[in-house]
Amino acid sequence: MAGRADVARLAGVSPAVVSYVTNGSHAVGAETRARVLAAIAELGYRPNALARSLATSRSHTLGLLLPDSSNPYFAELSSAIEDAAFAAGFTVLLGNGDDVVEREMTYVRTFLDRQVDGVIVCPSNDFSHGFDELVAAAVPVVSTDRVSRESALPAVVVDNEVGARTATEHLIGHGRTTFACISGHGDMSPAQARAAGWEQALRDADIDVDRDLLAFVDFSAEGGWEATRELLRREPRIDALFVGSDLQAVGALRAIADSGRTAGKDVSVVGFDGIRLGEYISPRLTTVAQPFRDLSKTVVELMVELIDNPDQVDTEPRILPTRLEIRESCGCLPLAAT
Repeated sequence: MAGRADVARLAGVSPAVVSYVTNGSHAVGAETRARVLAAIAELGYRPNALARSLATSRSHTLGLLLPDSSNPYFAELSSAIEDAAFAAGFTVLLGNGDDVVEREMTYVRTFLDRQVDGVIVCPSNDFSHGFDELVAAAVPVVSTDRVSRESALPAVVVDNEVGARTATEHLIGHGRTTFACISGHGDMSPAQARAAGWEQALRDADIDVDRDLLAFVDFSAEGGWEATRELLRREPRIDALFVGSDLQAVGALRAIADSGRTAGKDVSVVGFDGIRLGEYISPRLTTVAQPFRDLSKTVVELMVELIDNPDQVDTEPRILPTRLEIRESCGCLPLAAT
């Protein structure tokens, strides 16, 4: 197996220059760098990752802690974060915390054992212990999707309340009269904000808010299906439904069909997230789309800032806008042929 000295001999440089190129620790002239890279490619040289991390105090690895990577929303978010991290020179280690503090802590400690340069987390409500351990280890942490009530985490999120308000205003514009809302569990910050946006839009339009038509359930298709069945049983006149996640909306559309109604005609439905699945169900889902790429790029940029400047921590959340993606489920466009 080729070593650093072999690369140096072939490129006509010192072993130290080879290290400068592979570690990025010193400036190297373009011509010299090109010779070193050509020698590395010819010999198939692979720098020792542990030695490189010791030399640079960087592992060029980030930890990513999610609630559930099998959820299409988190799958798309994690893919976008990994792409942004890779473009910035980092690889990503993934952990599923399942919103369980003990499980989150296990992953936090595993990330620390692997000497990651930073951790990106979608935290449960009580991430204080994880935050404390990361701070004690001087490892930067950035929150996304959710804002932790227990810890002052630097965060990148979307404007959930404005997005939900826009969605509800769109439903109001359809002339609907009986408005229901399904969101995630009420202790999650996005769920609270989306329900608040729905309620505020109704109040702004002088429409009475019936809190019996507001359900907080799992951000899952099953949760959306069960909640919609119960809401329609409780109030058959419901003709407008704002749903706090696209995955819940998939279940809601099934429940509406099961009841003999047609989404987009009898019940206008708008979801939230903008996952790709929404384009391929029937009717296609009108949704509040999150900017996955911009969100992920901003998360990684903030992480790099914290790694490079650990003493300059800004805990004011960076808030990105959403956009309303209009399809058939709200009734705007012709329903797909059946």
